Amino acid sequence: MSETTTASHDEPVKILAIGGSTRPDSSSERALRAAVRGASDHGAQVRLIVSRDLVLPIYDTETQDRTEQAQALVDGYRWADGLIIASPGYHGGISGMIKNALDYIEDLRQDERVYLHGMAVGCISVAYGWQATASTLHQLRQVAHAVRGWPTPLGCTINASLTKIDSEGHSDDTSAEQSLETVGQQVVEFAKMRRALDKVG
Repeated sequence: MSETTTASHDEPVKILAIGGSTRPDSSSERALRAAVRGASDHGAQVRLIVSRDLVLPIYDTETQDRTEQAQALVDGYRWADGLIIASPGYHGGISGMIKNALDYIEDLRQDERVYLHGMAVGCISVAYGWQATASTLHQLRQVAHAVRGWPTPLGCTINASLTKIDSEGHSDDTSAEQSLETVGQQVVEFAKMRRALDKVG
């Protein structure tokens, strides 16, 4: 888990970014880093949990025991004002690793902010082929709705057979890179608006 702060204002909004695959520096992790850059450039404090840090025990409703890594993820959900998720498309859907990580949101069911209530969620899917990118993105947005999150207007699909992204989240496909950055920006923009609304209320 890593954390970066690129804030130009007091009390920056806090964004949790999760994703990737069991293989470090995967295409989906690289895509996530581009979105993180967009969020950071808009003044967010970003906490990144990727790859092997998301290889967790299957979510178990019958026990409150959590591994150190699982507790770090749950704490990240509680800490965040916004969430960015990047999943590879496995057999036309969200990978098991990412779905399991999202299942841990259930630990927030009795919090003052239940689940991700009112939180912006940026969704990114990466797969070798357009069909899998579309169906995976749709599933991510469905999960976000189910846990009371608000998917950002822009969701990003990356066809890894066509678009190559480096380990810093940069690509020769400028349109794809800009779309990923925009996902991160929209999460931050919504979190700022939500914070302002909460202060007025």
